[in-house]
Amino acid sequence: MKQKLQKLHNRMENDPKLKKAVDSIKPKRTLWGVVGIILFFFVPELITYIWQPELINWAHAHSITEPLAMQRMLYAQLEKMFADGVSWVNIGIGAALLVWVWRMEK
Repeated sequence: MKQKLQKLHNRMENDPKLKKAVDSIKPKRTLWGVVGIILFFFVPELITYIWQPELINWAHAHSITEPLAMQRMLYAQLEKMFADGVSWVNIGIGAALLVWVWRMEK
């Protein structure tokens, strides 16, 4: 089993297509790359943390008053999402991407 994993690891390390794919998805180590990660992963969680009660009340009010059933369902889901609080998964992914950007060099 260990030999199979070592063989797979060596094959992945020497595969140019895999390296190109990883490089294409890696955020660039520029101001905009870091700002993009922060804006996409951390700012929404910060907003949820600060204004959670107001967001829950807003979504609840719309889930009651919305005339369309589909929209009521969407606002109810949004209310539930805000009530669950901060997404630690989202924060973890953002932190992992920041570490990836700063630690992994070519």
